[in-house]
Parts: sequence; structure tokens; C-alpha cells
Amino acid sequence: MTRFATILLASTALASPALAEMLEVEKDELTLGFIKLTDMAPLAIAYEKHFFEDEGLYVTLEPQANWKVLLDRVISGELDGAHMLAGQPLAATIGYGTKAHIVTPFSMDLNGNAITVSNEVWAAMKPAIPVGADGKPEHPVSAAALKPVIEDFRARGQIFNMGMVFPVSTHNYELRYWLAAGGINPGFYSPEDVSGQISADAFLSVTPPPQMPATLEAGTINGYSVGEPWNQQAVLKGIGVPVITDIEIWKNNPEKVFGLTAEFVEANPNTTLALTKALIRAAEWLDAEGNANRAEAVEILSRSEYVGADAEVIANSMTGSFEYEPGDRRAVPDFNVFFRYNATYPFYSDAIWTLTQMRRWGQIEAAQPDGWYAETAAAVYKPAIYLEAARMLVDEGLADAADFPWDSDGYKPATAEFIDGISYDGRTPNAYLDSLPIGLKADQRVIGRDVQG
Repeated sequence: MTRFATILLASTALASPALAEMLEVEKDELTLGFIKLTDMAPLAIAYEKHFFEDEGLYVTLEPQANWKVLLDRVISGELDGAHMLAGQPLAATIGYGTKAHIVTPFSMDLNGNAITVSNEVWAAMKPAIPVGADGKPEHPVSAAALKPVIEDFRARGQIFNMGMVFPVSTHNYELRYWLAAGGINPGFYSPEDVSGQISADAFLSVTPPPQMPATLEAGTINGYSVGEPWNQQAVLKGIGVPVITDIEIWKNNPEKVFGLTAEFVEANPNTTLALTKALIRAAEWLDAEGNANRAEAVEILSRSEYVGADAEVIANSMTGSFEYEPGDRRAVPDFNVFFRYNATYPFYSDAIWTLTQMRRWGQIEAAQPDGWYAETAAAVYKPAIYLEAARMLVDEGLADAADFPWDSDGYKPATAEFIDGISYDGRTPNAYLDSLPIGLKADQRVIGRDVQG
């Protein structure tokens, strides 16, 4: 679409009572990046429904090869912003991997991931999994059922390999959480060894999301943790079985964020607000009227310029159901949540949970006081920008004031809705770390191949 056409559309829409009030944006031509996953949906919908244009923004959406390339291109300025793993802005800001100050005014979704194992591994797990009255496996499936399988691999001199999408991804931390809750050590990181495989029972490594099914089919990995549609594709291809969704690991866990450099936000405050307004409208559209728009969203996401997977596969999770074994389709209405439950508000407590997992597994080398976690979260997560954008939408008649947590201090109440029942309170991260059965605690460090302290 030409810039003239964009301006014409925006000008024409001024006659509509539902049009957003345009800010005087500092930069109106933007390139935004994403990875081919269903949770990039707010970006696709903001584009297709002209919410960006309503804000005077001319946006180009570009799929990226992998998460590292995406982050590097945001830092270099080739991308103005991007769909990011929740851990990427935090890791970059504290200097784990690439050093850059990345911020987020908008959380993109809740839940949306699952863990899949090969058919061979599933067959070996099943005898240890209780079945319900319908003869089907009871969920959630504990990783305790996987432990004897890994021990058998070891006895045969084989390594048990699992894929995840990036070292600071929620997929990595959710997979580690599930394994540890079942008594399986997923391994530690150290400054000298960033493989994350020190003392590991299962060896985790990075595989780009769209390549997960093919890598599993080739036998290079025995399972993986990834977002949709790549778990449902394993079922469709008959190569693997999803054993657990992340909503079963932690109910309504935070997933992706929209990331920008702090430098961009400082130089372009109105553009940042306009982007946030458009994304809030897109998220609200995705969850409106009990997910009534999801079928249309599935058609949009299936296009080659977005996720580019079969609509049938995307629809499995996006429209409220999830298929485990072939034919074992169950209702999971909250598998993908984009707006309800304050999904788009960037909570400090969500950021701090991610930081606790970085410390738990050694990506944060040394113990940090509780205040450090709070200060780091506040440096990256920007709820004030989010609420300013939300207030503008409410004033324009484009959003309902009741949908936003105006009085929140940025911390969700403590919750024990994890698979292991352990309680998490973002205000006391060190007490939380001490309560976890496997992982670094207090002043422990990884020295060589050992945990010391």
C-alpha cells in the first residue's frame, strides 16, 4: 500500500465515530518484526484492521529468521520494534548475551505454548500416566513419567535431547520448570559454559520454531517446547504428541511482549503511544465477544506473509481446543489469551518471574537482592505508557475503562497456580527461589561443572 493510500484511508476514516484521535507522531513509517507464531496476531490484526493507520502509522511487517536476528535488528535500528520473547528485553538490558536497553509498554498475550515428545517417547511414557474414566491420559501429565524414559536412554548410552526456541525464552523456562517439577535436572548455565547443559539429565538446545517438527521427525531431538502452530502440526503429521500445555504448567502465564529500544521510545514518545493504542485495539478485537473473531483471525494468520501454516492447524488452538494424541481433542478456551485477564498490561511481577528463572538456572551468575529485581523490572516494563494509551482509547470511545487495571502497582497477587503448587510472589523473588526444589539458591554459583555455596 502506498503512503498516499494510507493517508487517504486515514483521512476518510476521520468521518467515522470509531476512529482513533491521531497523535502528532514523530515517525510515521515503521518496520516491525515478528516470528511466524500465532501469538504475533496483534500485529497482523492491527495491520489488517487498519488500527495502525487510524493512528497515522504506515507499518511494514517483516518475518524474521530467528529470535537472535530479530533482536539484533531492533538494536541496530533496522526494525523499529518487534514481537519479542518476554525474556529478551530483560536479558538485553542486564547484558546477558547482547547488551542493549530494550523496553516494553505492551504484553502481547498469555499462554500459547506446549511441550511435544516423539511418538517413541510418548509410547514409553504412557504406562506411567494415570488414565481417567474415559480411558484417556489424565492431564496435566507430570514429567515424572518422563524420568524413567530418560534413565533408559542413559542406560543405552544415548543422550535425551529437547528443543526450545531461545535461551531466554519462556519456552526454555517452562520446559525447565516442567522437567524440574518431575525430578529431572534440565542443567545449568555458567559464564564459561552457556550451553545450559551443566549437570543436565535432559539436554536442551535451540531450534527455530518453524523447524521444530522437521527436527523431531529427523530424530535430532526427542521432544520440544514451542508456541503454536508447531505442536499441533506434529499431531497432524503423526510424528509426535503434545504432553502438556503451558497453561497447565502455570495458569495464565505471560508470553510475548512488544519490544522497542529505550532510545526509540525517548525520541518518539507519541509514536510509541500510537503503536500501543493500535496494539491494544487489536488484542481487544482478538478476544471480543467470547473469541467470536478468532475464525477470521485464523484465516488471516494462515496467509504466507504471517504464520503461513494450514488454517486447520492454527484453528486447533486459536478457536479454543487442543489436540493431544490424535483424536484426543479437549476444550482449552484460554490456550491463547490476547486481552482478557489484563493480558496486555506489562506487570512488573511477570518480568520478575522471568528474572527468577534466569537466576535459578545460572544465567544470572550471582545472587541479587529483592530490590534489584524490582528495579530491573521497572527499567524494562513500562505500564505508565500502556495506561496513557489506554486512557486515550477510553476517552475516544474506543475502549471500556472497566477493562484496564488503573490502580495496579504493577504486581499481581501471589499465586500457587503452578503444576507443582509452589507459590510465587513477585515482591519476594529470593524467597521464591529458595522454595524451588532444583535450581540455584541464596549465594550458590556454578563453578566448573558443580554448584557451590
